[in-house]
Formats: sequence, structure tokens, C-alpha cells
Amino acid sequence: MKQRVISGVIIAVLIIALGLLGGTFLAIPIMLCSMIGYAELGRAVGFLQKEQKVNLMTGLALGITVVYYVGLIILETRWGSDPRTMVYASDFFTMVILIAAFLALMIAYVMTFPAYRSEQVMAAFFSFIYVPVLMSFIYRSRILPYGIYLYALIFICSSVCDTCALAAGMMFGKHKMAPVLSPKKTIEGAIGGVAGSAICSVILSFVLKAANPDAVFHVQFLIIGICGALISMIGDLAASAIKRNHDIKDYGNLIPGHGGIMDRFDSIIFTAPLIYILGVLLLGTAAL
Repeated sequence: MKQRVISGVIIAVLIIALGLLGGTFLAIPIMLCSMIGYAELGRAVGFLQKEQKVNLMTGLALGITVVYYVGLIILETRWGSDPRTMVYASDFFTMVILIAAFLALMIAYVMTFPAYRSEQVMAAFFSFIYVPVLMSFIYRSRILPYGIYLYALIFICSSVCDTCALAAGMMFGKHKMAPVLSPKKTIEGAIGGVAGSAICSVILSFVLKAANPDAVFHVQFLIIGICGALISMIGDLAASAIKRNHDIKDYGNLIPGHGGIMDRFDSIIFTAPLIYILGVLLLGTAAL
């Protein structure tokens, strides 16, 4: 428990510091975390053997991950002052990267046949979307207008929701939410988690209004807080389901008391892209 608390405090300080700095200072750590998380998921689902640090499939995916994040940094540098163009350009670039990753993995599969099975190739591509691409939306949310607030919402909708769900579940929990997958999670806990996320999100909207009087987004932040909390629970359960399917306790041991990157950021990976999408749609960042 002591290790878990110490690690949690260090992670929280880093999250705050990197969020305040933004830009490349945020993008590079997220890129590195996504690469580690990709390898962790690769070992879990079997396209990377436990004794391997890298193979052809992961090498290609990790190389494309670097290209992807460097490209996002360049786009921010080029169009950071024009949010609409930046959103369109980065979304198009993401689509190009997804197609490039798919084609690269399929070419490797064909040219080295029968070194890899089709299931491994599909798992490698799935994991690329799951970790490097979805995690990139932490950075992509930060570079939107009001980005520091959207960035904060990502962690409110995951960490605050998780803490409030735990407290509510311990006090009021009676009805199991996912009895087979996660017996300790309850419907009452989930309601408490959503409520905590919603309240903190609305409070954050008042902080935003105090700093920017024209930015009145109380209802929008309430919607984001509720939706973000709900999807964060799915992210947590999804990561647990994969672990159950493959009979592993933790994805890694990088973070003392927490496990690996995937263990610590499981809900955040799901929350970040939703916050980005809702931020664009509800805050009027771009007319999509």
C-alpha cells in the first residue's frame, strides 16, 4: 500500500506538471508511455513473446508510433493558432497513420509467412489502436482551445470517478455491476463515481468561467463529466477482461504498487478520445 501511495503521488505530480507545460513536454512522455503500454499489451495477447523485448511486428508498430507523435507535434507547431485546421489536419493524419500501420503489418505478415499467425497480426493492429492512438488523445485534447481544462477533465473522469466509485461502493454497494469480471464493483459504486465526476467537472467549469468570463460551459462540462465517467469504467473493465482471458494479474511491473502502464492508464485510454470528441463538438472548437 505504501508503494502504491508513493507511486500515485509521483504520477499525480507528473500529470499536473506535464499538463501545465503542454506541447512537446507532454507529447514525448505520452509517446513513451504508449510504446511501453503497446509492448505490455503485446505480451498479454501473444504477438510478442514474454522473453522478447521486440519483434518485427512490434518494431514496425513502435516505429510508426514515433512518426505519429512527431507528426502531431509538427501539426501543433504549424497550425496551433488555427484550431479548426489543426483538428482537420490531425484527424486526417491519424487516418493515414492507421492505414499505414495496417499495411505495414500485413506486408510483414506476407513477406515473413509463416513466421506469424493471422491472429497475431490482428492483435498487433488492435493493440496499436488501443494504446498509441487512443493515448495520443491526451495530448490532442491538451492542444485544443481550453485544452488545459479538457486535459483536466480526462483525469477527473477517470481518477476522480474511480475514487468516488470505490468510496460509494464501500459505503452503499449491494448490487454487483459485473459479477464475473469484477466482483467488487457495484452499481451503487458506479453511480457514486459518475456523480463525483459530474460534480468536479461542473466545479471546473466555474474555474474556467472565472478565468475566461465568456466561456460559460457548465452544461457542457456536466455532460462531459457524466459521459467520461461512464466510458472510464468500460475502459477499466475492458483491460481487466483481457487480463482474465490471458490469465495474467498485471500487464507489467514498471510502476511499484500499480503494475504496468496498461494497469494504471486503462480507464484514461478510453476517456481521452471521448473527451477530445466532446470537446470539439460541445465547446465549438471546430464546425465538424
